[in-house]
Amino acid sequence: MAFATTDKIGDIMAHLPKAGDVFKEHGIDFCCGGNRPVVDAAKEHDVDADQLIKEVNALYEKAQEKEDEDWTKRSMAELIDHIVNKHHAFLQTTLTPLGELVTKILRVHGTHHGQQLQQVHRLYRNLKMELEEHLIKEETTVFPLLVEYERTGSKELLDKAVEQIHRLEEDHVGYGNLLKELRQATDGFAVPADGCSTYQYTFQKLHQLEQDTFMHVHLENNVLFPGIHRIRTNVDA
Repeated sequence: MAFATTDKIGDIMAHLPKAGDVFKEHGIDFCCGGNRPVVDAAKEHDVDADQLIKEVNALYEKAQEKEDEDWTKRSMAELIDHIVNKHHAFLQTTLTPLGELVTKILRVHGTHHGQQLQQVHRLYRNLKMELEEHLIKEETTVFPLLVEYERTGSKELLDKAVEQIHRLEEDHVGYGNLLKELRQATDGFAVPADGCSTYQYTFQKLHQLEQDTFMHVHLENNVLFPGIHRIRTNVDA
């Protein structure tokens, strides 16, 4: 058995990203909630922890055959490059068009679904603003510090990066909560019977945004940032 019910969700995800499919299926948060042991998260969602970890370990066995990506074995520069080119790029091409869609369905369907869609519109506006500010912090300040630290080993750069990382972790909690509220406001991204194709597409894109952001935050909260904190602890020891 590769993993146990006492292992933290984030640690499992760090070594086996595809475990996110199992956690999502059972409604378990693996990004902002990655610091919890499997057994605690399973209890919270009324899931059998032993069965859950059995499913995760089955995935692990398959992953060994397919050589699933383990980002704990890669350099910080490689991981940062992946985050920027995959997850940041996704947000940069998605946030504005999706905001236009959210506004459109409010205008068209607001008469019959005004309360829900007004809430979705408000939550999305706040989420978009927080995500855009977050990307700027990462790309202009924190990520360059980390890449330069990895190249030079400068303790001064390390200290500056750690100070900024604490702020990023707070950001993750903030927009993680907004994503949870969006899921609740949309009843799990369920489209009403009278919803048009644009309504359906918009909710699909909101769901896609949630899933991509979960993986984005996971890579930072459970792989990149803990690695930096461990380095800082060792340097200070």
